[in-house]
Amino acid sequence: MPTAFSPVSERLHNRRFIVAGNTQGLSGAGTVFHYLVEEQAISGTYQGGRIRTGNQVGRVTGPDSIELLFQCLTLDGELLCGWSRGTVGVDQAGRTTLNFVWGWLSGATGGGESSYVELGA
Repeated sequence: MPTAFSPVSERLHNRRFIVAGNTQGLSGAGTVFHYLVEEQAISGTYQGGRIRTGNQVGRVTGPDSIELLFQCLTLDGELLCGWSRGTVGVDQAGRTTLNFVWGWLSGATGGGESSYVELGA
């Protein structure tokens, strides 16, 4: 049965994303994010570029919004974690897009904004 959160689930579940813009963050060219959604629960992994391995956990908070906690180990051996709040959209080519405001909780300071686009839609 569809819920108010179904569009986010349909747009994220078992899909991969690459960085479209992240000037202040650690992920970049070569980093791939993979999301799974079960009802309102989101889990994900990411790696590539400067990220050796990373994990995400979060929830769907509205028809086009999500919030996540993330952690990663970098190629330099840094252990970092942070939070993000994002919106899920669609670009003119029909690919799912993600736009986040985020901040570090441990291992670094500051934060920023980042955007991602679906890989191979």
